[in-house]
Amino acid sequence: MGENDMAGEADGDRLLRLLALDENDLDVISAHLQDAHVRRADLHFLPHEHRFVLALQRFDWERPEDAPPRRRLAALHFDQVRAVRHRNLEHTAPDSLFNLLAIHFIEGEKPSGAVVLEFSGGAAIRLDVECIEAQMKDLGPMWEVAGRPAHTEGEGSGREHDGGSDAGKT
Repeated sequence: MGENDMAGEADGDRLLRLLALDENDLDVISAHLQDAHVRRADLHFLPHEHRFVLALQRFDWERPEDAPPRRRLAALHFDQVRAVRHRNLEHTAPDSLFNLLAIHFIEGEKPSGAVVLEFSGGAAIRLDVECIEAQMKDLGPMWEVAGRPAHTEGEGSGREHDGGSDAGKT
């Protein structure tokens, strides 16, 4: 797994690139993408390539807490995808925004299984995969936001502290 590939940039402004080939690697990607915003229109299954791709507006958790909070444009893709199923996404508009809570793996007959992307509001995507093979990459653009995502105990949805929205950014 390669982290912060781009040398020569100021600390905290490096582009993050992560590779997941096992469940532990996937947990690292999940941690970096917690509270990422995802538009319905930015979810794509490419069946002939056995690939599922999505663009995300990830919260920059690497920033110090005293620095202004920000989001970064990132991409994530999964290879070796055999099928995609989803819950609570079918009747949503293309510009609907979902908050990614976690990504986890459900083991099947080794090395296959399912990668599950869980979103606030009960939405989820299940990718039936031959094996774990995922890549996450920052694409560069970033912008400051009104606040840091916060969760109350037992709550899954991430919300900005002050209720401010940065949903219009792409």
